[in-house]
Amino acid sequence: MTTTNDSPDDGALSRRHFLGLTGAGVAATVLAACGSSSKGSAGATTAATSGGATTTAAKSTAATTTASAAAPTTVGGAAAVAGANAMKFGGGGKDGKLKIGFTAPQSGALGGFGEANAFIVAAMKKLMADGVMLGGKSYSVDLIERDVQSNSDTAAAQAGKLITEDKVDLIMAIATPEMINPVADQCEANGVPCISTLAPWQPYFFGRKGDPAKGFDWTYHWFWGADQLVGVFSNMWKAVGATSIGLLAPNDPDGNALADAKTGFPAGVSAAGLKLIDPGRFNTGTNDFSAIIGQFKSGKADTLVGIPIPPDFSTFWKQAKQQGWNPKLVTVAKAVLFPAAVEALADIGDGISSEVWWSPNHPFKSSLTGTSAKDLADQYTKETGKQWTQFVGFVHSLFEVTLDALARAGSTDKKAIATAVGKTSLDTIVGNVTFGKGGVPKNIAPTSLVGGQWQKQSSGKFDLIIVENALATNIPLGGKLKVLG
Repeated sequence: MTTTNDSPDDGALSRRHFLGLTGAGVAATVLAACGSSSKGSAGATTAATSGGATTTAAKSTAATTTASAAAPTTVGGAAAVAGANAMKFGGGGKDGKLKIGFTAPQSGALGGFGEANAFIVAAMKKLMADGVMLGGKSYSVDLIERDVQSNSDTAAAQAGKLITEDKVDLIMAIATPEMINPVADQCEANGVPCISTLAPWQPYFFGRKGDPAKGFDWTYHWFWGADQLVGVFSNMWKAVGATSIGLLAPNDPDGNALADAKTGFPAGVSAAGLKLIDPGRFNTGTNDFSAIIGQFKSGKADTLVGIPIPPDFSTFWKQAKQQGWNPKLVTVAKAVLFPAAVEALADIGDGISSEVWWSPNHPFKSSLTGTSAKDLADQYTKETGKQWTQFVGFVHSLFEVTLDALARAGSTDKKAIATAVGKTSLDTIVGNVTFGKGGVPKNIAPTSLVGGQWQKQSSGKFDLIIVENALATNIPLGGKLKVLG
């Protein structure tokens, strides 16, 4: 079924206005274009597909516009200078078609991890509406989104459809190793470039049996690593005088990687001179954590560390409080990334600590639009009515890296695209993305990580406050770490 929306709306971008934009002028337009998923793009044709949607950007004839500019402009009240992204836009898209697949969990237990997608995708469709320039030719863009439904088998199947049925030129993928790895494996096996983020890099790379000496040929990933998470959390444990750490790790790629004795949380606990209480891995979806809580209590654990998915942590934490276990600090990755996850815990969510990989206070800007982290977060809140989430920045960066690499590849040739991705060195809205730098495998680009704590404000709202930044001092602190209870 094909639905064409030809009527203008308040967020529509006229051809004449778009064609007059360059550099940070594009930034202002992208901010204006960002809106709720309920609004359509004028002049766009959307065809429903199994598990997703294909959108063909509207075409028109025009001169090209570039995403970079020398002169600063004001965007959302803050000065911004467009970044050094290689992509140029315009030309009407008459010379060819570029197909980009985008896999993400939009439903199921991890559905919240795709919450920012609609906001970012709407803006990118506007930006690409008149075509993208590859090797001096203008290509129209089909962005084909697939919901992997929080299921690894579905992720593999959807990637297979994108490759064999939709004939995509490359695939972008988020989030968690369980949702990304099956997609990346399909791409590697079929010679299709895959660009991904939003999963710790070790479970991504080693979970796919990657060899650091060889790496992969087609698949690239950026995000923080287990060593950074251990470092951030260790500093927080020391700050509150922790003595004994209880480990809550699921039997999944993230849990197994962070429970590794040499590279995970146990190593960090040992290096800090603390005691570790490890009750073993638990199965995702567990409804009764009594045995684990009992071991934490008998072992006198005064701090929690873990990496459960949000529903599992909610179940565990409510039961822990009911059973009288009251640690002085809770440091959990992945579990409380969204305001809604903390709000669902009510008062017992106050003071839960987590990793922070992006925030409005991060000192970075978009290489595509010059938009600052704060401007992007503010616009997300304005248009969706929701608090910012860390996913907003990283989903935006996915398009930054993808479009930059495509421009440098100069065509839709898959090998050229993969080669260009591997040579990426780009300052994005989440920081610098350079693959293979600093002793990591050639397919990996680590990004900054700091520590945060959800603190309830006088308004009743929970804010994620940056309280630990020893590994990234360029990211400012927002407050002090508080002891629970």
